[in-house]
Amino acid sequence: MSSTGSETKSEAEALVPQFKLEKVLNQDQNGRRISLLGNIKDKPALITLERAALPTDSDLVNLLLESLTNTTNLGANDIYRWYMANRAVQAPSTSTGGLPASSAIPDLKLNLIYPCTPQHVRKYSKQRARMVTETPQIYAQHIKPYMTRQREAGRLDWIFNILDGRTEQEDVIARVDWVSSLNTGFLLLPDLNWDRKTVEGMHLLALVQRRDIWSLRDLKKKHVPWLKTMREHIVKAATTTTLFPPGTIEADEVKCYIHYQPTYYHFHVHVVHVMLEAGTTQSVGKAFGLGNVIAQLESMQGGDEAGMDSVDLHYFLGEQNELWRKCFGKLKAGEDVDLNS
Repeated sequence: MSSTGSETKSEAEALVPQFKLEKVLNQDQNGRRISLLGNIKDKPALITLERAALPTDSDLVNLLLESLTNTTNLGANDIYRWYMANRAVQAPSTSTGGLPASSAIPDLKLNLIYPCTPQHVRKYSKQRARMVTETPQIYAQHIKPYMTRQREAGRLDWIFNILDGRTEQEDVIARVDWVSSLNTGFLLLPDLNWDRKTVEGMHLLALVQRRDIWSLRDLKKKHVPWLKTMREHIVKAATTTTLFPPGTIEADEVKCYIHYQPTYYHFHVHVVHVMLEAGTTQSVGKAFGLGNVIAQLESMQGGDEAGMDSVDLHYFLGEQNELWRKCFGKLKAGEDVDLNS
């Protein structure tokens, strides 16, 4: 998701060959993804490379099988055998007309952040994680002011460009209640980590129109009807999207959750296929189920203003995360918090 609305598709594609590697930051997802730091035109850039999803179309599967080369047996036990193999750049001629495997079956998915910031580098670097407890007092005294400064730094311009119709409008899957006077609208678009083809890999984002809710912490009992309606519309949009044939995804195959801490402080809901492999981004300490949050709000004591700002939240942070380095790590060491620096 870029804030550079004037950049063409061909210009964006031309950036990748210009990337000059400086260092490997991390390897994760069981070795299927690496994060690389480098530069493009002397400006810092960050690329993540991961294995693309395998095809299910029978012609492409046959093409994939025919492209295997250097097959080496690693071992055998009774009826079980395991191997390593490479893929040839050009597959033998098949019913697909000898289509090059490299053009028919993408091997890799790439994400490029350019120019990237030191915060991006820290986020994608290999690091230890720590569980923290954010009390209402810590939130009010340290985290809320930090959120305010992050929003004022212009880091949400790319979000507002989408909401205001300046960029990425061709990617919008659904726009719900957008002209409502109640400010209840949201739009649905693909997450940058989805290849936009694999059904069970579906990952969408619901970006809300309103700008008074920054994170999970801003949700209150009075928002329950809005959240319930939004969840219904999200599920309906995800199951009727024209990206897939009708009936491909059913309502009980859609999972909705909220990140805390989120990557950016504008309220959004992650929408995924229930069969999507549950990596770190869906794990306990990062993802909070939308349905569970609604139920928690409904059961809270007090009036409509009772909300998530009054409860302890437990989540994990990488040691390179600014909130760990300048807040929770400091609190653990008995030192003063310095999130202002």
